[in-house]
Formats: sequence, structure tokens, C-alpha cells
Amino acid sequence: MPRKTGILFLLLLSSLRLLAQTTFVNGVVTDAKTNAPLEDVAIFFPGTNVGTTTDVNGRYTIKIDGSPSMVRFTYTGYKTITRKIEPGEQSVSVQMTEESRTLKEVVVKPGKQPKYRNKNNPAVELIREVIAHKDDNRAAAYDYLAYQEYEKLQFSLSNSPEKLRKNILLRKYKFMSTSLDTTTLEGKAILPLFMQENLSQVYYRRKPEKTKREIIAEKRVSFDPTFIDNNGLSTYMKHVYQTIDIYDGNITIVTNQFLSPIADLSPTFYKFYIIDTTMLNGFPLIQLAFHPRNKADFLFQGSLFVTLDGHYSVQKVDMTINKQVNVNWVKTLHIQQEFEQNPDKRYHLSKSKLSADFGITKSGDGGLYGERTISYRNYEVPEQLDDSFFKGEALVHRTTADNKDDRFWEQNRHDTLSSSEKLVYSNIDSLQSTRSFRRVLNITTLLLAGYSKVGPYFEVGPVNTFYSFNPVEGFRGRLGGRTTPTLSKNIYFETYAAYGFKDEKWKYYVGGVYSFTNRSIYEFPTNKISANFQRDTKIPGQELQFIQEDNIFLSFKRGVNDKWLYNDIYNIDYLHEYNNHFSYKVAYKNWKQQSAGGLHYINDATGKPVESLTTSEFSLELRWAPHEEFYQGKLYRIPLPNRYPVFTVRGIVGVKGFLNGEYNYQNLSANIYKRVYLSQLGFSDIVLEGGYVFGKVPFPLLDIHRANQSYSYQLQSYNLMNFLEFVSDHYASIQIDQCFNGFFLNKMPLIKRLKFREYISAKVLTGGLRDENTPNKKDDRLYDMPTDANGNLSTYSLQKQPYVEGSVGLGNILKFFRVDVVRRFTYLNNPNVSATGVRVRFKFDF
Repeated sequence: MPRKTGILFLLLLSSLRLLAQTTFVNGVVTDAKTNAPLEDVAIFFPGTNVGTTTDVNGRYTIKIDGSPSMVRFTYTGYKTITRKIEPGEQSVSVQMTEESRTLKEVVVKPGKQPKYRNKNNPAVELIREVIAHKDDNRAAAYDYLAYQEYEKLQFSLSNSPEKLRKNILLRKYKFMSTSLDTTTLEGKAILPLFMQENLSQVYYRRKPEKTKREIIAEKRVSFDPTFIDNNGLSTYMKHVYQTIDIYDGNITIVTNQFLSPIADLSPTFYKFYIIDTTMLNGFPLIQLAFHPRNKADFLFQGSLFVTLDGHYSVQKVDMTINKQVNVNWVKTLHIQQEFEQNPDKRYHLSKSKLSADFGITKSGDGGLYGERTISYRNYEVPEQLDDSFFKGEALVHRTTADNKDDRFWEQNRHDTLSSSEKLVYSNIDSLQSTRSFRRVLNITTLLLAGYSKVGPYFEVGPVNTFYSFNPVEGFRGRLGGRTTPTLSKNIYFETYAAYGFKDEKWKYYVGGVYSFTNRSIYEFPTNKISANFQRDTKIPGQELQFIQEDNIFLSFKRGVNDKWLYNDIYNIDYLHEYNNHFSYKVAYKNWKQQSAGGLHYINDATGKPVESLTTSEFSLELRWAPHEEFYQGKLYRIPLPNRYPVFTVRGIVGVKGFLNGEYNYQNLSANIYKRVYLSQLGFSDIVLEGGYVFGKVPFPLLDIHRANQSYSYQLQSYNLMNFLEFVSDHYASIQIDQCFNGFFLNKMPLIKRLKFREYISAKVLTGGLRDENTPNKKDDRLYDMPTDANGNLSTYSLQKQPYVEGSVGLGNILKFFRVDVVRRFTYLNNPNVSATGVRVRFKFDF
């Protein structure tokens, strides 16, 4: 009998739950002849509705609260196997043999199996009904909704039991062995290191759409904030393990988008099969299996249970991803969702579980296992919730949320914790109190964040700035540090000193921050005032994101890099962030700049050198990043892109005569960043920007466009533009960076094994100079445009045409690197420019 792929029989309708104890069964199912693992074999306890299926490796894990006596294995084309089991934990592996039948006549016909088609396929017709009824079945179909939500987030070390028991954490800290769990992952043990629980009351309104969440209770493993940002860690893990909604067209998993099996376009990308019919509460269900047409695409495989009561609701989901999908680090990934029926006969999500096992290689034993479980109770459909109820913050913490005792959690958590989960809180607290482990954390922080603690109140760093070099300073040594939250959560100081052995000049920085929130200055939302003074060098037009300018890796530059500045900068600013991710910053900056290296400030009318230029300016910056998430590092915040845009508007006013300010001017600029997800075609990062300078000013006070002469690929800089090559008093730009996530390469034989990802980018900048800001040898308020060593003009305006560059690249090389070939299309006759270049970017990607 021909073999059908897909999910098979979860047949039995009634359940008799024996509450004596929990029974765990795991194992591997293989073909008796070939020993090949069998995928999608149905395993269940007879007499119950508890079942599961094998994964791509033939492995399975099934558990039940009770003491069943048998476990059964069924698979189309193979003989059904039933094995006796005992209460408790055990391993049952089986080899299945193909089912043979005696035939009266055998007819052999040449030719291929019938080709899969959507047309006249009842499985596809059924899934189209599910798609057509999506809007009626999702939670957002209700005008108002209220429910209680319980969330459990766990992160653990994973390995074979033998290897994990040899781990230094278990060998050196014996008490950690009490947290070892050998039941969750088939053939592996896990050691929980992080766990967080939240109990919330959630309210939803459809028009206008608004959700309000009240945190009733919260509990988590808390690390020393000197080493780890606990809020940032939680945010990052939730970003990786995002909430799953099967009714969404695209589902984000570990930062990549997968097409839902019930998306509008799912029949184009999936194959569907009807596997079985069964009954639930007197209503028929159909079990559908689904598989990707192309196993390398960002798609799922698994099974859906669909109701046939006229609503075509999803009652259960069980799915995973294929090993050929271009996702880094993920060995296995499993999604399970269950739905319960409302009084109006529709189904609501009652439980969702996302689990993933990560590792450096997919074949190795060692890795990290993460699991996020969300359950929902007490669904209510109010007739109306007062509009005033939704005003204010969308997320509210009860003042007692962090103070709930163990008894409260035992009575209110939706799931029972395993023995290893119960111990993780106390064990991690004990681990952090040991001196040797704190030394390990200190070394790890030094390697990853660049800082090392010197006593409890001060840390030295960042290490990657201790040594660098450039044409003006030659060899540059630097030493600095900052205070820690242990000294004060409200007050923070930072300083450094640097010396250039070529220019024989000292540079230094000293600054302080005061937080009005009685929390760390890094903890969102911040409300702080900062003041600092800096005497140092700078490259005009170099604007780096998340990197120190004197980073050793940026010392290597292409082309001529001799236009520098010496700066004395006094700065004071006030920043206020709100929970809705709107913020404003008010600042004052007094800036004295002197040209250095091959850069010279020359008075346009007299031809005499200008010793220095001083500006005195006030600024206001408004920023709104709805639903923004980020991980807070030691030096900066790392944004976690989502589908929402980020708006930034900045206004600067220069005041002549105030604290030696030499010019009156105004500078207005705006920036919009948006990540656009394109489902199977990946995503685009789009940046729109524009600016206008009001007033008559010399070129150092114009908009100096962001250039890049390093060999790294910088997303919002022009990678083949020279420093100080273009200036404008009005400009507009668009930058598009498209990642196809391997959509094309994954379909090419052999090449798809490399799991590269394709990139295409385009950057267009247009602008110009008004006559009043164009040097004409008559105005002593302007400076001559810079020239190179041969006297040729090296700084230009964009009057003739836009500056245009583009690139094509391969990403995910060795899972860390992106390499782009960049092409410059305009202004190729400017001196010392390159038409083509190769740039490299280091990026950690899933």
C-alpha cells in the first residue's frame, strides 16, 4: 500500500484521566528495513485524547497525568504497534514494518505518481474555507474582550545527560544538579538558567483598536545588574520567542517571518492532505497535514484540526520547521496550540507553546533550549468597556506585582512547575553569590561588553578603544572607565584620557548623568539630565552607530583620510522618555573646532587661515518609536526591528554672541526608518531623510553627509563617499536595504546547502547649496571649500545630479558575515574616489 506523508490518527474521543502520577514516554521510531527515521508517525495513549507525532528525526516525547498501560504507534502503510508501559518515565523505541496484503491480481503500470494539484483537492477546498472565515474566528473579531493570561519563559543549557553532568556548573557547584531535567527533550538533559513568570489581566477593544495589560504578578530569575540587564534580557528573549497567532498571514519565529498555513497565499506554497476525521464535543473535526512545496522556504510543516460546524475554526495546531530552512542555530523548533470553544460556538486560544533547541551546529549535542508557554483563562466578552478605561499607559504594573509569595503562585499559575523549574530561582541566586562564578561573569562582561570591574563601584573600558591609530595622532592610547549602579542608581560618571604620540596632545572626556527615576540611567523609560566636556579629535562626516570612534577596527581606512578636527565641546542635555516610546531631548552645545591634518579653514574673502570656529547652539529632538523593543548593552541600546516606523525630528538654533557663538543659523532635519516585511521575499529596511539649513554659514556648519572610508559596510552611511566630499544646506535621501533571506539561493542545488542570504541595496542623495552659502571669494563670513594635497577641490555640493550608489551582497557567511560589492554611479570624476569596493559587515543573525 503506498505510503502517505502527513499526520495520522488521533482517534479516540473520550479521556479517562488517572491522576495518580505523570507518565513520560519518549523514543525513536524507525523503518525496520532501512533503519531510517519515520516522520509524522502518530503516537497516542489508547482510551485518551493525548497524542503526538514524531519529528524529522523520528523522535517523540509524550506525557500524561495518569497511569496508562499502553502506547500505540500508527502510520499509513505500516503495521500498527502497541506496547505496554509502566507509570513514570521510560523510553520506548520501535521499528515499524510495512503492511503487506495478499492481492488477487497485480497490475504494474509505468509512469509517475499523480502530480499534486490544488484543483479539485478537498484538502485545499477546506483550507480555503478556513482562510475565508479567519476574520470571524480570531480574537480581534470581538468588539470587546477580557481574559487572564499566564506566561512562562524558560532558557536552559542542553546536552546529552552524560556531557551535561560533566559541565563545570554541575561539577563545581553541586547544588545545580538538583535543577537537571531529563524529561523535556528526547535524549537530552537541560539545566534551567533563566525563568520568568507573568500573570496578567488583558482587555481588548476593536474600534479603535487598543489593548491594555495589567500585570498582576511577576517573578523571574534576577541577575546582578552590574553584569546583565534583566529587563533587556527578558525583552530579547520575548523578541526571539514571539507570540504566535496562527490567524496572522505571517508568523515571526526567531526574528524571521514564516508564512502561516492558513495565510491567504498558503495554497500556493503548501501541500495539504486530509488525514483523518474525528469528533470533539459532538462536533466533527478534520485533521489536515501540510508540508512546504519547497522545503527550504520559510514555511511550516505539521497538522491542523479544523471544525466542521460552519465556523471552520482551528481547534489544534502542531507544527515545526524543516531542517533545510535557512535559519541559523536552530536544531529543532516546535509549536503547539490548543483552542477552546466559547459559548458563541467560536474557539479561542487556550494554550500556546513555542520551544526551540539552539546550537552552534545542528548535529552537535550541546546547545541552548528555550521554551515559552502562554495560557489563557476566564474569557469574557463584555458588551462594552468605557473609553476612559483605555486611556493612559497600555502596560500597567500593580505595585504588588513583584511581591507575590510562593503560595500565591501555587494557587494562581495555570501550569504546575516541574521539580527542576521550582529550583531554578533559588539555585541561580546561590550561584551568583559564589566568588568564583562572579569572576566568570566579570571576564565574560569584559569579552562581550568591553568593561571590567575594578571594585564594586567602578569599571574600566571599553577595551577595544585602548589602542588605535590615525594620520593625525599616530599611535593613540586611551584609558577610561565609568561608575556602576552599585555606587548610585541616580548618579553616573564617565571619563577617559587619551594621548596621541604623533601630535603629542592629550585628549580627555569627563561627564556625569543624573536620573530622576530612582532607577539606573539605562532602564527604560529614562528621565535624566547629562553634562559633559570633551576635548578630542573627530572626522567630519563620520557618524557611527553603536561603535566608538576610536575603535581599533576603524583605524584601517581606504583612500586619503587626512581631514580631521580638534574639538572642545561643552554639552548639557535633558532626555525624557515615555512608556509609549515617545521622547524628547532638549540640549545646549558649545563647540569650538579647529581644523587638523589636511583640512584647513581659509577665509573666503581674505584668503587667511581661520584659527578656530565656535558655535553656541540649542536643540530640540522629538522621537517616536511605537512598540519599540531593544536590548540595553553597556554602551548603547540595540534596537530590535519590528514592523513599526521610527520617527525622528531635530531642530537646532545657533545663537551669535552667546558664549562666543559666531553665527546665527537654524538646522531642521527629519528621519523616518521602517522595516517592511515581505513574507517569503524577506524584508526591506527603508530610511527617508531630509534637512534644511536656514542662514548664511561656512561649510563646517552645513549638513556634511555621512561618508564611510572604512572597510566595514555601514547601513546608513554612503560606503563609497569620501569624508567631507559633499555638503548641503538642503537635501533629501532614500536608502533601501533588501534582504531576501535566501529565497532564490535556497532553490539552487548545492548552493542551497551554504544557506547564504541575498542582499540588494540602493542609496540616493539629492541636495544643493543656495547662492548665499556658496563661496565666491567676496564674503568673509564663508570659508573656502577644502582641497586635497595637490590643490584640487575635494568638497562639493550636489547641484549637478544626485549621489547614487548601490550594492549586491551575500549574507550569513559562516553565520556571521555579510560581504557586499558596492558600486558608485555618479560623481566618478571627483578626485580620489573609487567606483567599486568590497565591504564586510559582522552581524549575528538567526
